[in-house]
Amino acid sequence: MAEQDNTLFREVDEELRREQILKIWKQYGTYIVAVAAAIPLGVGGYQIYGQRQLAAIEASGTAYDAAAQLISGGKPEEARAALDKIAKGGPAGYATLARLRLAAADAKAGKTDAAVATYQALAKDGDDKLLTDFAKLQAASLRLDVADWTEMQNRLIELTDNANPWRFQAREMMGLAALKHGQIEQARKFNTLLLGDKNVPPAVLERVNIMLATITATELALAPKQDATGPVKTDAPKAQEPKPADEKKKK
Repeated sequence: MAEQDNTLFREVDEELRREQILKIWKQYGTYIVAVAAAIPLGVGGYQIYGQRQLAAIEASGTAYDAAAQLISGGKPEEARAALDKIAKGGPAGYATLARLRLAAADAKAGKTDAAVATYQALAKDGDDKLLTDFAKLQAASLRLDVADWTEMQNRLIELTDNANPWRFQAREMMGLAALKHGQIEQARKFNTLLLGDKNVPPAVLERVNIMLATITATELALAPKQDATGPVKTDAPKAQEPKPADEKKKK
């Protein structure tokens, strides 16, 4: 009897499920079919989009390499035209690289203002932080000779952060700018930071040691001159000691 009851319950349960499914199908069947059809279409569309993107990236990579060959082959105008095309219509990564290469070409040709403008534009609208920070660093390097201390701080201070991959170059440049503008303590600070960083590149470390020696020499040159016994030498005449009263009377 119990077995019959179980069978009956199963039949009723299956019937209820069937009715629910039919009810859902009547209400939403069209949408289910549409969604089911959209899934493979969406996957296919994504694959087509991905293939097109890959093809565009490969084409830009080939064009970028060709432009680099034109530069090394002494054909700057042709290279510029090729790079300009990539910068305006290539995928984001290669477009940024092309703009960086164009800015570098301007800097090499003595077109400093144009190069700085390109680097600054990249720093603002670039989508890759590593490259945008590199653009900031390059713009600062081109302004080093003419910028005041405040401008160099504004350009570089963010890049000196411990987490920034360009911190070594930024700190070195801050040290140079500080020394150039007579900010001796700041120059020592940024070079000491480099000296204490175990990851600093050997070439940078070598320059840091030279810079610290230069800072020490500068401090010695600015310090007041002293003789062997210690007192500060001055050019002021010595005050005459008062003569004793007896000597005055004799005269």
